[in-house]
Amino acid sequence: MSSPVLRRVQRLQPSHPSQDGDGVKIRRIHDFGGGLDPFLMLDELGSDRADDYIGGFPPHPHRGMQTLTYVIHGGLTHEDHLGHSSTIRAGDAQWMHTGRGIIHSEMPLTDHQGLHAFQLWINLAASEKMSPPTYHDVRAAEMPRLSDLHADASGSELIALGGSWRRDDGETVTGPLDALAGQGSVAHARLNAGSDLTLDIDAPTLLIYVFAGELDVGETRIPAGQLARLGDGSRLELTSAGGAEALLLAGSPHNEPIAHHGPFVMNHRHELDQALQDYRDGRFAESTV
Repeated sequence: MSSPVLRRVQRLQPSHPSQDGDGVKIRRIHDFGGGLDPFLMLDELGSDRADDYIGGFPPHPHRGMQTLTYVIHGGLTHEDHLGHSSTIRAGDAQWMHTGRGIIHSEMPLTDHQGLHAFQLWINLAASEKMSPPTYHDVRAAEMPRLSDLHADASGSELIALGGSWRRDDGETVTGPLDALAGQGSVAHARLNAGSDLTLDIDAPTLLIYVFAGELDVGETRIPAGQLARLGDGSRLELTSAGGAEALLLAGSPHNEPIAHHGPFVMNHRHELDQALQDYRDGRFAESTV
């Protein structure tokens, strides 16, 4: 039996200040050239000032991708033209398969710590881009965990939002979001000071976004606000001297051309033109049955 091959950081990509919706301030990482395939973009919304986010994201369209929104603090209320309406709060997530087209809004809520949330864009394969749209939310209590937290505030924990995750001791959990594009898996990792977490994972694409503290992968230290792209291998070893929190993203690339314009992600320019025309003509709001 061959020994596990440790995965190493190939490159780091910093998040950059931006804004979207009705003036919502965010930190954004994106690559529509295929460098994160099957993932496209990750937005971090985080502020204790309501003016930074209270305008939210009024109704807007999407086609050709999926979104996964995960809340750390505060909340978001989703509504769409298909009649879905729900509110997610701390620890909850919502997944939207936009397919051929969906019009939705996301309006923020606050708690005593303000708002802190993430939205991930996942590309759909060409064969799925014109599939029927749908939506699903998941509560924190539905997400399984790999946990070895201790009373002395040591240890680590992995919260599985979607996909399967396996610790090196053989314990496995599968998150409730089981239809992420590109065989996607998403998890929230927490490491207390001086702790470690080792996972067996051979997915072709493996990304780590650190949003609190500093995380070490081998000899590479990943500070907060940085996305790490990891090389090939079968085992991931994470350590943190002072404690850290991160999102782990794993999947299989589509290896297809990507054409992007605003809220639409297709394979070719003429498909973007058609999406724009369909939205202008009101076809997104037609029956999807």
